[in-house]
Amino acid sequence: MSVQTEQETFTLDEILASVKTSNRLILWNDEINTFDHVIACLMKHLQYTELQAEQIAWRVHHDGKCAVLEGSFTEMEVYRKILKSEGLTVSVE
Repeated sequence: MSVQTEQETFTLDEILASVKTSNRLILWNDEINTFDHVIACLMKHLQYTELQAEQIAWRVHHDGKCAVLEGSFTEMEVYRKILKSEGLTVSVE
């Protein structure tokens, strides 16, 4: 009896990011999402207050991006996927 396993591959950047003690979830400015949608997503998924979420939305608008969360690579990947599913442009650094 043989067991088939799926091999997972990672890029060097993913490996290095996973060993860092802290990674940041970056929210990027785009021309798709409204301020209201971004604010609602930050409140719903990251538990920011309305005022905090609004300040982040303005920073993203003016600076082009903003770190919205910091933690382990795995945790940031979970939140990246959640926010991406809402249509937001996010990455992990």
